[in-house]
Amino acid sequence: MSATAPRTVLFIPGLWIHSSSWGPWANLYEQAGFTPVVEGWPGQSATPAATRQNPATLNDVGLDRVADHYAQLIEQLPEAPLVIGHSFGGVVAQKLLARGLASQAVAVDPGPVKGVTKLPFAQIRSALPVVKSKKNRARTVALTRSQFRFGFGNAISRTESDELFAKWTIPGPGRPLFEATEANKTPQSPAEVDTKLADRGPLLIIGGGKDHTVPEAVTRQEFELYDTSAVTDYKVFADRGHSLVFDSGWNQIATYTLDWTLTHHVAA
Repeated sequence: MSATAPRTVLFIPGLWIHSSSWGPWANLYEQAGFTPVVEGWPGQSATPAATRQNPATLNDVGLDRVADHYAQLIEQLPEAPLVIGHSFGGVVAQKLLARGLASQAVAVDPGPVKGVTKLPFAQIRSALPVVKSKKNRARTVALTRSQFRFGFGNAISRTESDELFAKWTIPGPGRPLFEATEANKTPQSPAEVDTKLADRGPLLIIGGGKDHTVPEAVTRQEFELYDTSAVTDYKVFADRGHSLVFDSGWNQIATYTLDWTLTHHVAA
């Protein structure tokens, strides 16, 4: 397969953000000859507004259910896709790659997988709206405008942060945060990824130097867990926060990712 041959790319959103936020990325990859597939988490409605109106459909959705949802979708595709995921979507992208369901994967500011021990204060504060109550494990939680500003929009202007909050945010299930928090003391944790596999496609992990939700120390340690001969690369965007894939600077991240993808283009 040549670097310019069409192939499928699957985009996976993270917690609290609607899948339609991937629209600009999908257009960019389509122009480069890919067939984009944008799909929300199980229970997500077609639009942010509809999801906000009926958030209960996302209640108790955890990482395994999300991964199985995308695995079933991949079974219907003509090839093993490139999978690009943000935040907890980045964890799912790694899980799909390890299961042999993705030809390549990009994890942008991925949530912590089992084995990560770094726990910066900013990450604790970002997760607090959910983990402060055990009742939130089985229900959805919506961020406030100020919580979004701290967790996602701290590296952009307040005006842009507020606009992104209004445009893309949705209530998110609490279960993935509890699963990540408890991963290191949970056998067969849903947040576990096989980081020793040699027989898998290339993986790129991206960190944001100003990210509060998943601080760069966390993404770096996640990258360092990988002990394998398989291609595993790491890139930091020092001035970017957790909104980096859907804020006004999205093209910088997307272009870098596309170039990396073409460099490591492999047959499905």
